[in-house]
Amino acid sequence: MFQRLSLLTAIVIVCLPIPARAEGEWEITAESEQALNRGLEWLAKNQGPQGNWDSNDLGLVSMGALAFMAAGHAPGRGKYGDTVQRALDYVVNNAKPSGLLNISHAQRDMYNHGLATFVLGQAHGMTTSKDRRLNVVLDRALKLIANTQGDDGGWDYRATRRPAGHDLSLAVMQAKALRSAMDSGLEVPPEVIDLAIKSVREHYSPANGNRSAPEAEQRKVGGQFTYGKGGGGGTIAMAAAGVVCLQEFGQYDDWRILKNMEVISAATERLPGSPRSKRRDGTLPYDAYTLYYVGQAVYQVGGPQWESNYPRLRDYLTTSQEVHAGDPARDGVWHDRGAMRGGRTSGKAGDLYGTAVACFILAIPNRYLPILQEGEIESLKQVGR
Repeated sequence: MFQRLSLLTAIVIVCLPIPARAEGEWEITAESEQALNRGLEWLAKNQGPQGNWDSNDLGLVSMGALAFMAAGHAPGRGKYGDTVQRALDYVVNNAKPSGLLNISHAQRDMYNHGLATFVLGQAHGMTTSKDRRLNVVLDRALKLIANTQGDDGGWDYRATRRPAGHDLSLAVMQAKALRSAMDSGLEVPPEVIDLAIKSVREHYSPANGNRSAPEAEQRKVGGQFTYGKGGGGGTIAMAAAGVVCLQEFGQYDDWRILKNMEVISAATERLPGSPRSKRRDGTLPYDAYTLYYVGQAVYQVGGPQWESNYPRLRDYLTTSQEVHAGDPARDGVWHDRGAMRGGRTSGKAGDLYGTAVACFILAIPNRYLPILQEGEIESLKQVGR
């Protein structure tokens, strides 16, 4: 089902260096770079010998690896190469024969699975010497996503196929995993993508609640993506998640994107320019789950949205990070005290999640990850139209 592209294409994808391509000096400041390095150092020092930061959520462990990869540290190479490799090994070693990447509660199956598969896809694209075990696990993980997709294009919490998906967060998580595979040179059945995009669009709700109105009428009022198809759960996280999904699958002219960016920008503009986190208490501008998607949404849309929103996120993170020189348990950490979809995070797991996402956001301007590389995948131009 999931086949590699031609050998020549695969060689080009794998062997070309991934450059840091900051568009302007404003994107990275001396302070944000220092905060990123301090955050990565916290992650490295607190990882533990198993490579999992004492967490059995493979999605969170994968986020730890992603933070380093976003900053240009490939598995097995460089200063943090071993740190990245240990985290990826923990995920790969705990993959189930079915392809499922979850060893936590079954209700977290597809959250952990989607996020872990996404990160493995990025690792596959950054590695010049391919790890056969990673390839096998990734292939099985992608097949599981395709096989558990509901008839409406969505997914359930548990790794089982149902007639209809549960909510937008699950659909976007799996869609990102599929796009990650495509970035790394793997082909994904187009019908799976078509259905996923259809499902995402069905989660859009106009502000007046008239979801049955023609699109021409819906465009005249505000609106956003919501957690459920009935219009409930219109959060900033869902607005950003929907935007990320449409952008990453080449739906750049979809009118829903700008509607949701209005919601995201309004929320980001409300962030204090000099946050209460001057106390350096490790707070995030949003919970980690929301921040993860907001950062990607403003980056993917780019232009004025990126230029106006990203500095606020960056500077908030820079001034909120805990700084306690000589205390490896606290120096460089951000805390997530919010909810991870599918369960709550707190304690060390929350610190892992918060710090990993913050580092990922601060590292976005480097554009090291395949998912952040500019340009379009040719096969996406006809997907979901």
